[in-house]
Formats: sequence, structure tokens, C-alpha cells
Amino acid sequence: MGKKVIDMRSRPSFLHDFYGATPGTNEYEVVKWLNRRVGSKDDEHFTRSKDVEGFVEEIREVGITASVVVGRDIPGIRHTNDEISGITKGHKELVGMGSVDPLALGVKGSIAEVERAIKKLGLKGINLEPGFGSAPMKADNPLLYPIYDACDQLGVPVCLMSGPTSPSLELTDPAPVGRIAKAFPNLSIICYHGFYPYVNEIIGVAFRWENVFLVPDMYIFLPGGSLYVEAANGFMKDQLLFGSSYPFRAMGQSVDDYRNLGFKEDVIDQVMYKNAKRVLKLKI
Repeated sequence: MGKKVIDMRSRPSFLHDFYGATPGTNEYEVVKWLNRRVGSKDDEHFTRSKDVEGFVEEIREVGITASVVVGRDIPGIRHTNDEISGITKGHKELVGMGSVDPLALGVKGSIAEVERAIKKLGLKGINLEPGFGSAPMKADNPLLYPIYDACDQLGVPVCLMSGPTSPSLELTDPAPVGRIAKAFPNLSIICYHGFYPYVNEIIGVAFRWENVFLVPDMYIFLPGGSLYVEAANGFMKDQLLFGSSYPFRAMGQSVDDYRNLGFKEDVIDQVMYKNAKRVLKLKI
């Protein structure tokens, strides 16, 4: 493969049953099902990441320079920031992304945890999932603005995850992202799942606000996903980032498939490596 790759969304299966940690469970079968839905050739490829050593070994084998292990803090799926730090620390191939649940921690508690995750644990940003909380909300809910401000002050990105698996497609509406981008013009906002299926709409938001970055990950392979490629080949070449969404799609296959989506030669390295390096301020 040769060229550098940063995978913006990757979680080892051992992290939680939601990622296929336990064979024979309903969750394990759902992971297989979703892999088939998004085009994985092997729907049990994720079994290699039953421990961190297997996870890192596969990352190395497929030629990925670094993978971002994204924390989640929502009811039913909670990875503490200490857990994410513990997994990633000591492995140059792994980058940690923290998370907070403002409904569980409150505003003051969330800000304190953001500061601890970045300053003490060395995580590279904060993941929020407003539509998946105990009281689902849109991303521009006033409760979240102090967290955006904290990340802005710390100089780290905020990641917003929203897509077709959200509790309600109304919560996937990209319009709130534009309002956040306007309120915090210096804050990098990373949109996981590319806010699919609202592809045109989120591209419109990214057109207006250069601090909005899209990671369509596995959804780039679904109907309508070619619009992400078209946009990157035009104005959005500095705002689209590669993500495999492992374990829900095979990482090596995803790297190869992305390279065959039709990105221009002067765009593909931006998408696969340079944009993520710049946004996360990585020295790799």
C-alpha cells in the first residue's frame, strides 16, 4: 500500500458486546448483519480484535498508520476515558478520542471531565452523541454549548455521531451542525457517519462552514455516498476524512475500497491521511 492512512473511526471488538465481543449473542449477530449491509466480504473479520494485540496486529498488516479509538458515553455503551487511554497508550498505531455524557455528569462535571481527558489522559478530542442519550436531543441543544466552548478553548475537536441508526431521523438533521459551526468558528466539528442519509444537506453545511469535517465511514458505500466523493473532488478536499467504522466494516477492505471510489490524485492523500493529521494535530 505504501502511503500513510489514518482511520478516524475504529473500535476493537473486545471493547463491548455491541462490537461483537461475545460469539453466540444477539449483539454478535447484529455486528455480522451490519457488516453484510455495508458490503464487508467477511462478516466475521472482527474476531481478530479479541484483544488489543490482535487489533494492533491487523492495523499494521493492512497498512494503517494510526487508528482513532472512539469512546462512547451513552446509556448501555459506556467506555470511560481511562479505558480508552489505557487501550491506546503505548501503541503508536492507536489514538484515543474521549467522550462525555452531559445528562449523566451535568454541565460542570462534563467540563471537568473534558479537561481531564485532554490535559491528563492525552486524548485528542471529545465525542458526543446527542441523539443517543437518555433524553435524546439535537446537537445544538444549549446544554451542550459549554462543552463545545471547553473544547474550543482547549483547541481540540468535537465529534458528533449521527446516522441512520439514530433513535429518530429528525435527530440526524444537519442544520444544528451549521448553527454550532457559526457559534464556534474556531472549533473543528467532526461529523461521524457523515450524517447519512442527509448527504446533500451536510455537504451544504460543510460548504458554508470550513470548520465542519465529514467522516462518512461505512456509509460512503451506500446509495448517495458518491456525493461525498464528488464534493471532496471539488470544494471539500480539506474537509473529508477516511474512517472504516471497524468492527462494522473490515478495515483493510475499507482502505482498498476508498482508494477505488474515484477520488482525484491530489485529493486521495488528503482524505486518507493529511486532513486527519491536521485536524487532530498528530505528529505522525
